[in-house]
Amino acid sequence: MSQIFAKKSIEGMLAQAAKGETLKKTLGRYSLIALGIGAIIGAGLFVRTAAASAEAAGPAVTMSFVVAAIGCALAGLCYAEFASIIPISGSAYTYAYATMGELVAWIIGWALILEYALGAATVSIAWSEYLNNLLGGIIPYEWCHSPFESGVNAAGMAVSGFVNLPALFILLMLTLLLIKGTQESALFNTVIVIVKVSIVLLFIVLGWKYINPANHIPYLIPEGVAGHEGFFKHGVGGVIGGAAIVFFAFIGFDAVSTAAQEAKNPQKDMPIGILGSLAVCTVLYVLFSYVLTGVANWTEFEGPGKEASVAYVIKTYMTEYAWLSTLITVAILAGFSSVILVMLMGQSRVFFSMSNDGLLPKVFSDLHPTFKTPYKSNMILFAFVGIFGGFIPGSVAGDLTSIGTLFAFVLVSLGVWILRRNSPNLERPFKTPLVPLVPILGAIVCGGMIISLPVNTLLSALVWMIVGVAIYFSYSIKNSKLKA
Repeated sequence: MSQIFAKKSIEGMLAQAAKGETLKKTLGRYSLIALGIGAIIGAGLFVRTAAASAEAAGPAVTMSFVVAAIGCALAGLCYAEFASIIPISGSAYTYAYATMGELVAWIIGWALILEYALGAATVSIAWSEYLNNLLGGIIPYEWCHSPFESGVNAAGMAVSGFVNLPALFILLMLTLLLIKGTQESALFNTVIVIVKVSIVLLFIVLGWKYINPANHIPYLIPEGVAGHEGFFKHGVGGVIGGAAIVFFAFIGFDAVSTAAQEAKNPQKDMPIGILGSLAVCTVLYVLFSYVLTGVANWTEFEGPGKEASVAYVIKTYMTEYAWLSTLITVAILAGFSSVILVMLMGQSRVFFSMSNDGLLPKVFSDLHPTFKTPYKSNMILFAFVGIFGGFIPGSVAGDLTSIGTLFAFVLVSLGVWILRRNSPNLERPFKTPLVPLVPILGAIVCGGMIISLPVNTLLSALVWMIVGVAIYFSYSIKNSKLKA
């Protein structure tokens, strides 16, 4: 029984990483910041902004982004300390192993599959939808939807989906890129980040002169507005409710920590990568949401501007720049691509660490003889994610992605506090300020968001965890390299 509480020493982790077959160190601080931006800026900015404004916050969605960013920053500070102490791949899984024991570490690793693998599948499905929209709907319905979806084809006939080929295509292309090498993947990601950030800045600059100050008055949704009954649907409560919606636009900055073993100077560069990407994205989110809700009234996002809200605003109010709506779609596709890339990379690095510890079969830590990447893990992951991306509706993965993330945030926050108490003299190149206040607040904020998720989502996550615990006791505990 003591095995499940066994912890790995940090010294032992670092020695194992240095002695074993290692991932190639190719990432500098700017590559890490770009990696974080690549994971964060995606569907959230272009889709969730209008949704949060219409459903809860109104023009005050700008403040919702600030509140959500504060919650992420609390967890991000804890991630930064851990990443500077334990600069090896594995992210929250590795940190939990050092502070809370093997079983908790396994549960975290299992939960991260919800964030990374199912998240990549969900975004690949959205990528397919936007690609077909950009191409004018030329892809037949059957070949861009799952067998569990039905709709109408170009001829007006009812039809069922067969397989989502575009989703499988983008997953395969990005998997092959990851196998080729982290440096190439980081370069590809950096180019995409430059493209989509440029488009975001272009919308902010061009849209600024179209802002109608009257659209920001009143700033908070007043009490008594139809459809906005309830504390979290108007006023200050609406800002908090909006923060819960746009929080998911920040998911991804923690993926930076999974690349710690491939960073050139992880002790200094990992905190910069994590907090730098979070800061850049927060500024862009606030400016973007301010312009979006200034050009169009928030009530329009409940009606005609509900879908493809950014394109709607451009076509309706910025008619001189109709061409920008096409660029926005291209930016969304680019954003989705980089999000998928970082999620697939993050998942394979978590598997790499779990395999090195014996909790998963060795195949997940086998490195390519030339590229020094976990290519077998990447291929297995493609098969798993491809099942969801090609054959399951995107709505099924839904909020499960967020539960994995929030659960990891809670345990990383608590882990920093535990390590400060158990190993106060440990060298910490980066220190989380105001411990234990920051870790406790981080755990409370993220734990509260978990509780606020739908009951069906919580039950699905519980079933997923039960399956994970069964695998641990039937395989992992017997093959663990750490014996209590």
